[in-house]
Amino acid sequence: MVTEPEAVALSALSSSAMALSVLAFDGDDTLWHNESRFNLTQAALRELVRRHVPEADVDRHLFEVEMRNLGLYGYGVKAFTLSMIETAIQLTDGRIPAVDLQVILGWGKRMLQEPTELLADVRETLLDASARYSLLLITKGDLFDQESKLARSGLAELFSGVEILSDKTVDSYRALLKRRAIRPEEFVMVGNSLRSDIAPVVALGAQAVHIPYPVTWNHEYMPDESLPPSGWYRLEGIGQLGALLDSIDQPSRREA
Repeated sequence: MVTEPEAVALSALSSSAMALSVLAFDGDDTLWHNESRFNLTQAALRELVRRHVPEADVDRHLFEVEMRNLGLYGYGVKAFTLSMIETAIQLTDGRIPAVDLQVILGWGKRMLQEPTELLADVRETLLDASARYSLLLITKGDLFDQESKLARSGLAELFSGVEILSDKTVDSYRALLKRRAIRPEEFVMVGNSLRSDIAPVVALGAQAVHIPYPVTWNHEYMPDESLPPSGWYRLEGIGQLGALLDSIDQPSRREA
């Protein structure tokens, strides 16, 4: 179902003269599960640290450490693991035993080796979309980790290109579109993060589709009110994407 702000966008953009040609997808929590695994590991860290410091606010401290480390480590499991270790050391004043630090390292290694679990309707939706559009995967995080997840997903052959960015900003999207000679009017980005997948794309004059994931990292949160009223849509699931694209694409494209 298309919700209120997206209904406004639908009306405005249906009159656009440009047909769509490039459809881009985020990876984590758009095509495959990701944040839920981080949450489970964070819960384990909370339990481990509180054995040593029962009143510790592990979640708050970990988030602060992650934000300080973004410029050094970037995004992904490796950065998360290093921030967990730093958090455990700081909250215990360095008293945490080496065996517990080894446990935390083990969690990180396990996360890096877990199978890629696709969300519902992803494969069918991408198969259908690949017959109509050029597909790109645009994700961020650790290069090795993201490439590994894509390889294990079984979806790699459906994409004409893969872009793994250090961050998703207006400038990084602008550079990507320029490098690939893609006009904003023919580009649609599909993702779960308003901050990373929707806001910067709409700011460039392209279109975006928000498909929320049940769990969102605090760093990716952005209120709807901070986005423009048009240029983006919200769906309940990726299985609804084909019908939405039919409604916003131009008749000339569909009849070609």
